[in-house]
Amino acid sequence: MWVKELILKNFGKFKEKRIELSEGINLIYGENEAGKTTIHTFLRGMLYGMERGRGRAALTDRFSKYEPWDDPNHYAGTLRFESGGRTFCLNRNFDKYAKSASLFCEDDGEELSLEQGDLDVLLGGLQETDYENTIGVGQNKVMVGKELAMEIKNFAANYCVTGDSELDLNVALGNLKNRKKELEQEIFARKKSCQEKKDELELEASYVWRDIYHLEQEIDRIKEQQNEEQEEMERLQVQIRGEKSDNRFDRWRIHPIAMIVMVAILILAVIVFDRPWNLTIGIVVLLAELLYIWNKFKNGKIKTKADAANEKEDILRNQLIRNRWHLEKLGEDLEEKRVQYSNLMEQMEEMEQAGEETIEQKRKKQALELAEAKMQEIAKELQGNISKRLNETVSEIFCEITDGKYEKVRVDEQLQVSVIHGNRRIEMNQLSQGALEQLHFALRMAAVRILYEEDYPVILDDTFAYYDDVRMAQTLRWLDEHVGQVMIFTCQKREEEQLKKMGILYNKVQL
Repeated sequence: MWVKELILKNFGKFKEKRIELSEGINLIYGENEAGKTTIHTFLRGMLYGMERGRGRAALTDRFSKYEPWDDPNHYAGTLRFESGGRTFCLNRNFDKYAKSASLFCEDDGEELSLEQGDLDVLLGGLQETDYENTIGVGQNKVMVGKELAMEIKNFAANYCVTGDSELDLNVALGNLKNRKKELEQEIFARKKSCQEKKDELELEASYVWRDIYHLEQEIDRIKEQQNEEQEEMERLQVQIRGEKSDNRFDRWRIHPIAMIVMVAILILAVIVFDRPWNLTIGIVVLLAELLYIWNKFKNGKIKTKADAANEKEDILRNQLIRNRWHLEKLGEDLEEKRVQYSNLMEQMEEMEQAGEETIEQKRKKQALELAEAKMQEIAKELQGNISKRLNETVSEIFCEITDGKYEKVRVDEQLQVSVIHGNRRIEMNQLSQGALEQLHFALRMAAVRILYEEDYPVILDDTFAYYDDVRMAQTLRWLDEHVGQVMIFTCQKREEEQLKKMGILYNKVQL
């Protein structure tokens, strides 16, 4: 990829400013405040867009800093670049109220979509943080950030494990962790649901058990009452049989002996007393006896002890029948409640088992844990291969731009660097500012080589301030030989003089 033209339609101090670039080295020269950093920011904004900050941040963010001086509502530009042998045109309107972006191929007119990631594809996956830490070197920002260390570490793991640097191992591990988390949440939700159902079943089972207890108590009471009534009925039957055998006249309304006595009294009254009193007395006696008999017949049949016993026996018999029917009904209810209670117990046991992890869930969870552990183990084991490659590449570049003074460089996982000079190891904090910036430059260029297959332009904004002439010349030579396009923003004449001295062709842009 290389940039053909920048058109700053209205950006910062520039309006309708066209800058044509070429492959190789482009020297963009301008005095202080000529707009070099503005152009660098425009290039970055065209590639990645610019968002306005919120609140107090809006006062100092890039969006506000480079808002057009005139006609701020027309905040736009165009970038023409070549990628894969085709020329593309990218247009952006940065205005917060009319924000828009379009991308098309100039060769065949094909419209591309930024929303669907077509620009990301053309950039080869170069993200904005990677741009800042590799090819885009701002003023006094040659030091690399932590993001580059993570990117290299991730690349190493991806390449070693998958054989493809475009596959993101961190994303893969994140997906595994998310899937594991989802599975754990699924298991938790299942357990919670089963526990809630189990609690409901336990509550219902307690009510059913209470009903069973009450039914058993009622059945025992009725059985006890039935036994007592049965014993009472047997006793009455014995009593009735005895009374029937002892007195057979209990059922007569007037006892035969009473009848005989009444007749005897009547005869005696007639015989004993003289006439005419005997007839009078006889009539009085007869009337009294007739009155007695009439009373006897009026009161009805005389109830004997046997009759009372029979009545009580009938009552008890009816009560026993009713109790027997009641017992049968209670027994049916009790059996029904016991069956219901047994079913509830089985359902509770099923809920208990359902709340546990299923064999399938355990298998999935173990597989996810094993995959995560294996990927991390292999990534850690094989990451040394990329670390070795990074060390070799950084050493090669640093050795070349320092004219062979430092032959080896050691870079750890956190991009903490040390150099070997002779038999002595030198830490970064022991290097001069110039050597330190050259070391970080070498680290940036090595990272680009390792991380990306695409050949990107390198943007250097007043990068050579701490370089001496020899090392600047060596760096310019290395850039000319190894980088397809270089943009050097400078306010000095040194770079141009060295390029002329070494006979390196360059395209100069005067601001």
